Amino acid sequence: MTLKLTNTLTRRLEPFEPLVPGQVSIYCCGVTVYDLCHLGHARSYIAWDVLRRYLIWSGYAVTFVQNYTDIDDKILNRAAEEGSSMEAVSERNIDAFVADMARLNILPPDRMPRATESLAAIRSLIGELVAKGAAYSADGDVYFAVMQHAGYGKLSGRDLGEQQDNAAGRVASEEEARKQHPFDFALWKGSKPGEPSWESPWGPGRPGWHIECSAMVREELGDTIDIHLGGADLVFPHHENEIAQSEAASGQELARYWLHNGMVNVGGQKMSKSLGNFTTIRALLDSGVSPMTLRLFTLQAHYRKPLDFTAEALEAAATGWKGLNAALGLAASGAAIATDPAGLAPELAAARQRFAAAMDDDLNTSAALAVLFELAKPLRALANRIERGDGAAAAEAATPALVAQGKLLLELAGVLGLQQERAAESPATGSGSGSGPGVASPSDAEIEAQITARQAAKAAKDFAAADAIRLALQAQGIELIDKPGGITEWLRS
Repeated sequence: MTLKLTNTLTRRLEPFEPLVPGQVSIYCCGVTVYDLCHLGHARSYIAWDVLRRYLIWSGYAVTFVQNYTDIDDKILNRAAEEGSSMEAVSERNIDAFVADMARLNILPPDRMPRATESLAAIRSLIGELVAKGAAYSADGDVYFAVMQHAGYGKLSGRDLGEQQDNAAGRVASEEEARKQHPFDFALWKGSKPGEPSWESPWGPGRPGWHIECSAMVREELGDTIDIHLGGADLVFPHHENEIAQSEAASGQELARYWLHNGMVNVGGQKMSKSLGNFTTIRALLDSGVSPMTLRLFTLQAHYRKPLDFTAEALEAAATGWKGLNAALGLAASGAAIATDPAGLAPELAAARQRFAAAMDDDLNTSAALAVLFELAKPLRALANRIERGDGAAAAEAATPALVAQGKLLLELAGVLGLQQERAAESPATGSGSGSGPGVASPSDAEIEAQITARQAAKAAKDFAAADAIRLALQAQGIELIDKPGGITEWLRS
């Protein structure tokens, strides 16, 4: 089955065909670094991390670029509030972003350009647009002339004439009075007293938001890329303006596929600071929700649909993750290497194919998760039996069939960015993960009894049983260290 993606540009589900066979170029709109990341960022970047992981798993060489917007009114306002500087606010929040993404197991982008480091490319692109008559300068500002771009509105479906009619009678601001058309947008903003500025052919100033991304896309990936990503709130005006200015300059299509994730609601209402339901990633994780619980929760809904955060929904995700985490812990104790699809048993090969079919269907992570839970079911049951001290369960877990099933579970979970969590990796709450496979660690006496049983099995040359005991203890966070003379020491990992 071929990967199909819903293209915002065409409003259709389309087969994915990259520009260069076997290679994929992706640009993802990044954060404006004036504050900590919130749940909307978590939803978006988890979704695009899964897209990237799935493409890599499918055999593509992926180049993933995501920017930092570190020149912006919001950053300047925050710096003024703090009596700080634009650079200090940006650096603090860039460091926080990196840490938050790492906690959610989101792969770092291949490159992360900053607007402040791309000024030469930005000025060059603006100069091309002015030279082509697609942009004009006015009192130190430079504006893109939307009426000069015939395709303006093709991404969002907006009609300029209709918008102008709706705006009729509105009192024009000083900035709007300088524009040739009310919907022209700034490429370069003339400097204001006390603000950072850079030199340009149009006078000192700083770039507009939209031109930053167009310049960084071209500088990092070229005139045309395979996939452009972002939240649904970026369709207009940001991505619409990106398309207009990039395509006016190059004469080429900016991106072949435009993907947008749905917005986040909290208790049925749009998340916003004014409503008091605004939550940062850091605050949520520090409150006791484990990173993988949050990741699992976001993947239960399709990336294009709205996602509603409620305490009940998060608690349900925590329960689901506890069982899956237990299975991953037991699977990891057997073998944590990739499976060979050609060597899988028929039922496991079929499960792998169902997973791929779900992901090929516009990244249907809900259906893909169902395959994971199906694979995890017997492993989760064995983990529970091991927790209750059932010695036979350890031997069952070491059978070749279940080891192979565990390996496939680990592989497919990795495609979704889900990884085993131990107790030290999340607070001890109902949303935590537990030790090893997600259960309480055994007592010293229980460990010594298991070691004695293992020594007896080895003496009887029942090495399979001995290995099963070792793997069962490892799944519970206990590492055995065999020393000369038949002595076995242990430690809690």
